[in-house]
Amino acid sequence: MKKWKLYLLAVLSVVLFLQPAMQARAEVPYKTYTIDGYGYVTETQTAYTPKTTFSKIGDHSLIRPCDLKITKDGYLYIADAGAGVIYVSTLEGEYVKTIGEGELTEPYGVFVTEDKNVYVADHSGKVVVFDSNDNVSAVYTKPDHPLYGSGDFKPIKIVVNAGGDMYIVCEGNSNGLVQLTPTEGGTFLGYFGTNYASVTLLRMVQEAVFTDAQLAKMVSNLPSTPVNVAIDKQGLIYTVTPGEGQYSLKKLNIAGTNLIEPDAYDGKEAAVIVGNHDNVYVASSDGYIYEYNSEGALLFVFGGRDDGRFRIGLSKKVEAIDVDAQDNIYILDSDAAQVQVFETTEFTNLLHNALNLYENGRYAESKEPLEQVLEMNSLFDYANEAMSRSYLQEENYEQALKYARVSKAFSVYSDAFWEVRNTWLRNHLIEAAGVLLLFIIAVQLLKLAQRKKGILDPLIRAVEKPRNSGYWQRLKYMTYYMKHPVDGAYGLRYEGKSSWVTAGTLLVLTTAIFVINKYYCGFLLRNVREGRYTILNDVLSIVGVFVVLTACNYLMCTINDGEGSFKRLFCGFAFALTPYILFQPLCILLSNVITYNEVFLIQFGQIFIMAWTVILIFMTIKEVNNYTVKETFKIIFLTAFTVLILALLTFIIYVLFRQIVEFFAAVAGEVVYRIGK
Repeated sequence: MKKWKLYLLAVLSVVLFLQPAMQARAEVPYKTYTIDGYGYVTETQTAYTPKTTFSKIGDHSLIRPCDLKITKDGYLYIADAGAGVIYVSTLEGEYVKTIGEGELTEPYGVFVTEDKNVYVADHSGKVVVFDSNDNVSAVYTKPDHPLYGSGDFKPIKIVVNAGGDMYIVCEGNSNGLVQLTPTEGGTFLGYFGTNYASVTLLRMVQEAVFTDAQLAKMVSNLPSTPVNVAIDKQGLIYTVTPGEGQYSLKKLNIAGTNLIEPDAYDGKEAAVIVGNHDNVYVASSDGYIYEYNSEGALLFVFGGRDDGRFRIGLSKKVEAIDVDAQDNIYILDSDAAQVQVFETTEFTNLLHNALNLYENGRYAESKEPLEQVLEMNSLFDYANEAMSRSYLQEENYEQALKYARVSKAFSVYSDAFWEVRNTWLRNHLIEAAGVLLLFIIAVQLLKLAQRKKGILDPLIRAVEKPRNSGYWQRLKYMTYYMKHPVDGAYGLRYEGKSSWVTAGTLLVLTTAIFVINKYYCGFLLRNVREGRYTILNDVLSIVGVFVVLTACNYLMCTINDGEGSFKRLFCGFAFALTPYILFQPLCILLSNVITYNEVFLIQFGQIFIMAWTVILIFMTIKEVNNYTVKETFKIIFLTAFTVLILALLTFIIYVLFRQIVEFFAAVAGEVVYRIGK
């Protein structure tokens, strides 16, 4: 067979082999992400796949759709501001009926109650209510109430609670949701869920020094206006406000208190809905869909903005989102004038099943679907955390610790460790007391034998020899320096207590303790990924910072008539690290046996060590250079300024060097390309 035929056969084989994977990938033009226990975004299994899309309701093309709602009996209500009506269809887009023709002007929002009353937020300045027979039963216009103010009434979104109270998002109204009750033709109850106005430091300074005339010319600092609203079966209100950071999504109780804090957001939130398992869906205007659990933990984020190729699953401008009884997601794309439908994958169905069981307190039953989820993705943190909580409820604390450690569920780990520790203490307290008693007896017997027989004399002589060396004496000087920094600094200047070797030893000990603390402190206090080590960078950072700070301080002291040499300052700063060297190991050991209830002990220890070290550094600068207190503060400020300038220069040099490297790399690439031609 000819070679070209062999090559062709090989290429065809590869294409046929990869075709299923290529087709599967083409069906999902986006990746799905979640957040791990460290707060990092990580890719996970596809949670939802694009199912279908439609831009017509029967023979009616959508013109400018602004909102959609799905009812429990499986009907889809779409508010089309361009057509001035509400279209009702099946979930597949088959036309059922039209509501509000001739009655509505610009329907921006729609809400359907359980008894099929339809509330429409008409941007023209009214809320229109249709009964189950599609007849107008009420019309609410701008509230005639002094507390409402003089602003316009332009409803864009609406929800209604079980008592008939309406929560309305009005365009440009920064006071929050307008709350109306149907009594007496529509009574204004007040504003609900008002956002906070952001106050920057610059704004505070301006308000303090500017005149009234100058302040009047400034842009008003008003709270942001919510853009969408939803309600759950308990009557809790959900709002989304783009650009509000962690408050972009709010879950408000009857008192207006926020009960949720999402751990991911993108600043372009456009729609919100509550799912079938108390999970919350938020859609950004760019087409990204976020799914959270009831507490704001991100389960999935997927989707994205269409780049003009009209790929199903991507959107141009999302206006609304809803979920049907099968957890299919429906999003309304106003720019494309279409509805996109996403269906769940097996992975998501298992997770939702577990979520539903867990939220209803059926912890034992939730473990089976969770185990199936973990078989598909063993590192899916939410599933591991749910497993840890389930085992905690069953009082299986060892297993709870295992899954909590994997998912970084620190509160669960703390509760489980508390129980494990108590069990160990109950089971081994007598043994521990016996070991301690035997140790005390052994020590007393050794002392007695030493007094009568001197059996430890050879060991004592072997130890005394190195202890009498100059190196050991200078190293032991660190404890004296820690307790008497003034006399200790005098020893550095006039008694030869400084030594490069001793200072280097202290710096090595400090670096080693820092590395051990970073990677081997207690799980509840560790903030680095397990299994990932950057020890070389840690060592270079500690040594580099120490040397640079010492050099900058020496430079400033030399300019300002300081009497200390670089060696004395270097050794003095090394001795100032003694509290860290002596007490930090105790904090490391303690961190491995505490729960959240005792974390304050470590925090207090850290503050104590830091304060003592700072005092020693201050006294070193003062005494070694023979400065006054005022002069010492001046030198510290100048040192900090010098370090800042040095960091800036280093950054500039780095940028210039990188540009030079890229330039020569580009030139070399061009030369290679031309030679190859």
